[in-house]
Amino acid sequence: MTEPPAELAARPPSYARVSLAVMTDANAANLLGNVHGGDIMKLADSTAGAVAQRHSGGPAVTAAMDEMAFLHPVHVGDIVRTFAQVNWAGRSSMEIGVRIEAQPWDSAANEPLHVASAYFVFVAIDEHGSPRAVPGLLPQTTEERRRMREAQIRRAHRLAKKLEIDQGREA
Repeated sequence: MTEPPAELAARPPSYARVSLAVMTDANAANLLGNVHGGDIMKLADSTAGAVAQRHSGGPAVTAAMDEMAFLHPVHVGDIVRTFAQVNWAGRSSMEIGVRIEAQPWDSAANEPLHVASAYFVFVAIDEHGSPRAVPGLLPQTTEERRRMREAQIRRAHRLAKKLEIDQGREA
């Protein structure tokens, strides 16, 4: 068996890990005066996109948001940080996990608060917009192996749900 090309050699999650930070402002406020969930989702998607691009070595597009759980509100003026990494990689798709934390802008004494988590599925594309191969994932820590196992469970659930829906439509 021949070795895969260097650009497709399996990579550890740390290879493409990304963190972004923004200070929220009143333009992002919802009717309750907190930061709109859609703004948080966009930031998470942007962070995940950077990870997917890095891991795959080229363009990648959002195919699905598997799950996003909002745990606490984000307040206008909070510093919001996202942390993302590849949890699983297949032939052309990847699951990217994103953790979102917030901290008041005016207090370094407050510990960052975990405010949301999300799981995105990205597909790497070529210059024609067709799926292209991505490097495998080489988890190195117990946490990375746990994240990969849980991503495989989410993938199995997505595929089973799609199959059940398709079968129901054919009946």
